[in-house]
Parts: sequence; structure tokens; C-alpha cells
Amino acid sequence: VLRCLGIPTRVITNFNSAHDKNLNLSIDKYIDVSGNNLHLSEDSVWNFHVWNESWFVRKDLGSFYDGWQVLDATPQERSKGIYQCGPASTRAIKEGDVDLDYDSPFVFAAVNADCVTWIRYSKKRKERIYSDTRKIGKFISTKAVGTNARVDVTANYKYPEVKEISFKISYSQYKNSLRDDRKILVTAV
Repeated sequence: VLRCLGIPTRVITNFNSAHDKNLNLSIDKYIDVSGNNLHLSEDSVWNFHVWNESWFVRKDLGSFYDGWQVLDATPQERSKGIYQCGPASTRAIKEGDVDLDYDSPFVFAAVNADCVTWIRYSKKRKERIYSDTRKIGKFISTKAVGTNARVDVTANYKYPEVKEISFKISYSQYKNSLRDDRKILVTAV
């Protein structure tokens, strides 16, 4: 319909798409001390989810948020009392501006939530035992114009994941330069 009105629109597919039911920006799994799933969260991760993007000027949010906007024609949650999702600025999603209207927190979680596993010892005590910050929002894609090729638009939604680098520093090699009042900062590029 939006294309018929002359508004640029495209279909987007997000693989490993989070469904953050409680809007805490994480997908939570609870287990007991024996490792049994407690089914306390309605959060889930879908193999993929599809939505639309349309190109809008955002006078309501400011020109910083102009550009591609997420519109989900198949929302699974109520927003302001009705089933709707968007228009959420992809720029807001990438920048983590989850305090904006139009379902920005829900879309942010769909592409960038952490998957967290908790041990629940009692109703009042739980402990985070695992967090995966890279699982959600993979190969966010659209179809190329004039061909069936896939165009990766992940960079429109999130910054590249930081790669962890493991290394060892021999204490004996640096012990003379270490002092209690100094800290070592190692930066890898």
C-alpha cells in the first residue's frame, strides 16, 4: 500500500529475532538449581521475523531520525492498547534510543537483545549465570533492487559486534612496572 502512495518501502528479514514480551531488552531463561527449565518468561527467539521499512521524514522526532522506519504488519504485542508496531526509526534502533515512541524498545530488542540465563534459588533470589550478547539479530536482510540477491542491512540496525581477544601477559615480565596505584589499559584494534 505504501508503495502505491509513492513511499519507498522494502521487506526486511531478521534472523534470530528476539520477542521481548516484558520489554526489559533481554530474553530471559530461568532454571532451577538442577538445571530444569522453569518456564517463568514468555520471551522467545524466533528463527526469523519479517517486517517492512518505509522512508519517512520524522518531523515528530527530529531530522536525526529521518530515513528508514520499521513498520510491522504482523505485530504480536499490543502497543498503546492495540496491535501495532512502528514507525520506529532504524537510526533510533541503532543508537539505542529506546525511550522514543513507536515501539523502539521492542524493535531494538528484536535485533539486539541479550539472551540471559538465570538460576532461580527462591522467589526472592536469582543469579545470572550466562549472557549471550551476540545471538540476536543476524543477517538482517532485504532483497536487492532488480535482482534476487540478498542485501545485508544489519549495519543499519546495530554496530558491529566487538570481538573478544584472549591474550596472556607474563607477570614476571612486567612486575617492575606495576604499582598498586596504576592500572593497565590494553586496547586491541
